Amino acid sequence: YFLEKKSKRAPDSLYTYGYTRYSVLGGVITTAILLSGSVIMIISAAQKIINPSKINSNGMIIFAIIGVVVNFLAAYFTHEGDSVNQRAVNLHMLEDVLGWAVVLVGAVVIRLTNFVLIDPIMSIAVAAFILVNAVKNLKKITDIFLEKTPEEISVEQVKAVVCDLDGVIDAHHIHLRSLDGHNIYSTMHIVTDADPHKIKHTVKSALAKCGITHSTLELETPDEHCHDKHCHIEHREHAHCHHHH
Repeated sequence: YFLEKKSKRAPDSLYTYGYTRYSVLGGVITTAILLSGSVIMIISAAQKIINPSKINSNGMIIFAIIGVVVNFLAAYFTHEGDSVNQRAVNLHMLEDVLGWAVVLVGAVVIRLTNFVLIDPIMSIAVAAFILVNAVKNLKKITDIFLEKTPEEISVEQVKAVVCDLDGVIDAHHIHLRSLDGHNIYSTMHIVTDADPHKIKHTVKSALAKCGITHSTLELETPDEHCHDKHCHIEHREHAHCHHHH
């Protein structure tokens, strides 16, 4: 909660990109708790299968009903969020609703049939479900920290869109990253002989349509030599944009 709150702060001279990564950090912590929690749950449930213990089913039923109600409300209040941290928190709440629902079903079954093993078996099922989802969430978070190109966009797609604009001769040195799994930032070099202000505006609005919230452009003239070593590799691979006008 505190990290999510801090992540809403506006950029300043210390954090020029803003505080959004604090939200992602919150996601790491929550996901780590979920991962370790589900592993511990599986281990303790496995021990219960090996030597089953006596269970008070009436007490279980009462606790489970309270648990389902409280956690359902909590899950309902956290389902709005779209940051990786909020998704992790919501997953945690859903896990609790599921967990308590399982306890309720298990308690009723034990009360009617005295089949004590149902408790650890269902525990393992819930824990496995959480484990899988927490791992998926952790992969998303890791991709953000490693500056991987966001899934919903590709360098080729951006290059094609930009190259298709009138006045753009070439686009290279394209970088795409996400700060929070939500906002996409891009930087690139644009080779153009048209009016720079117009081109800048055209390119930025074309990128905004692709879902890029923040773009930084470096403009070059056709006879300018790009000093970036990656550029030469790119130039050899793609030469210039192929216009289809």
